[in-house]
Amino acid sequence: MKLLLAYSFRNLLARRLTTLLTAGGMALVVFAFAAIIMLAEGIETTLVDSGSFQNAIAIRKSSNSEVQSGVSRVEAAIVETQPEIACDAQGLPLVAKEVVVLINLRKRGSGGTSNVTIRGISGASLALRPQLKMVAGRMPRSGAAEIAVGASIARRFQSGGLNDSLPFAKNDWKVVGIFDAGNTGFSSEIWGDADQLMQAFRRQAYSSVIFQLRDPDHLATVKQRIESDPRLTLDLKREVDYYREQSEMTATFLRILGTALTIIFSIGAVVGAMITMYAAVANRTAEIGTLRAVGFQRSAILTAFLAESLLLGLVGGFAGLFLAGFLQFFTVSTTNFQTFAELAFRFQLSPDIVMEGLGFAVIMGLAGGLLPAFRAARMNIVEALREA
Repeated sequence: MKLLLAYSFRNLLARRLTTLLTAGGMALVVFAFAAIIMLAEGIETTLVDSGSFQNAIAIRKSSNSEVQSGVSRVEAAIVETQPEIACDAQGLPLVAKEVVVLINLRKRGSGGTSNVTIRGISGASLALRPQLKMVAGRMPRSGAAEIAVGASIARRFQSGGLNDSLPFAKNDWKVVGIFDAGNTGFSSEIWGDADQLMQAFRRQAYSSVIFQLRDPDHLATVKQRIESDPRLTLDLKREVDYYREQSEMTATFLRILGTALTIIFSIGAVVGAMITMYAAVANRTAEIGTLRAVGFQRSAILTAFLAESLLLGLVGGFAGLFLAGFLQFFTVSTTNFQTFAELAFRFQLSPDIVMEGLGFAVIMGLAGGLLPAFRAARMNIVEALREA
């Protein structure tokens, strides 16, 4: 068997051009598959990383996101009195009442428009997001028509630079700072004073109340108390769970799209592999007859040709994943279907995607080589030697 496998490997090397073309077709399919799944993984990672396991978020019942939620001032005041809320070094509760709205901004270069999230912050908003760091300027002052923009917004949208003036809600808002929240959704947001933004957008209610738990394991206790309080119409969720839900619709759509497109593209790759393997069988008829004559069984011939086809698939799979790995250096943006706001994120290549890509490549190799391998194994010894 080792002899047959070495024989198959040498035949691939002898047919370098056809081997490269067939493996290249498979590599392109695996690259396309990995790229789309990496998009979905990037969205999930970006949004989930926005949340903290220690934080909880309260929004209106049946709301899918903060944009759709409304938490009255009375409800917010009740939530912030919960005994499970942690305090900072000065003894102040780590709780933030925030308002979230969408505005439409023009992009740099293309001039196209997209929805952008504006978050009105208050209280411990910054303390609850330790991953956020100022890269230029400062945070907006309370009571002033000032905003700070995420690094992604500053790069991609007009009037998003430091000291620029951004017009919205019938006012001009001065950009006094640029912050970087790393690979999280906050880098795609604009932050300002909650009270000023509520007044500008004529909002009477907050969008959410976020707080840090003294003990993350006490979430169930405070959740039961808040959701059963007749004065409140709120749902309480762990922050990471909330952001994971925000990514589900878009990520699921991308995964379904990626799988569907990959299946369509893979048909061409499988046909190419099948043609290559049929040509290999036709060109090696005499060799196959000789192998059968010296005692190799049909099963051994079948295994050798299948191994050759599987090796083609693996070569294409590794090549496609290698190319897909470079996508991690790029930042792209898309619309989050939950909030309809633009979200910037990076492609993410995870071990699961690597295994899925290689598995898909092996399946393509097997599908492309199965029929030619059966043909080689069923070949008659006498007729094969006659062509020698």
